[in-house]
Amino acid sequence: MQTADAAEPTADAPPRRGRKPLILGLAGALVLGGAGFYVTWSGLIGGGAEHTDAPAAQAETQTTPDIAFVPVPPLTVSLPPGARSRHLRFAAELEVATLHAAEVTLLLPRVIDVLNGYLRAVDAADLEDPAALVRVRAQMLRRVQLVTGEGRVRDLLVTEFLLN
Repeated sequence: MQTADAAEPTADAPPRRGRKPLILGLAGALVLGGAGFYVTWSGLIGGGAEHTDAPAAQAETQTTPDIAFVPVPPLTVSLPPGARSRHLRFAAELEVATLHAAEVTLLLPRVIDVLNGYLRAVDAADLEDPAALVRVRAQMLRRVQLVTGEGRVRDLLVTEFLLN
């Protein structure tokens, strides 16, 4: 004997949907995305004539930046007795605006003094850590900017950092 409830569960189940609508939706999205990219890239929308000519015009007018490099004489700093290395040899270039190159060159003795003092104060283990150069460089740049005046030195480029 079967009950009426056992025979009817198949009638209550919702019909199973196929994957066809999902595949058609994904294909439509890809086609519309590609068409949107092409229309934007080709310049049909968004001022295409000005957009396509801009890189060529910019390449013609682009000149070298107005910068000069002031060399910092090499420094040799003796490290404390407990360090693995005995000496640090350091050389750098200061990136400055051409307008300020003479002023920064005039202040080089102060720059050397502040760099020498900082490098002697840094722990030898910090100097031996390969990742420390970024941190040490940022600290030295800030000190150089304080000595030379705000806005004169743009960057400190380390050309030699040798522990021996």
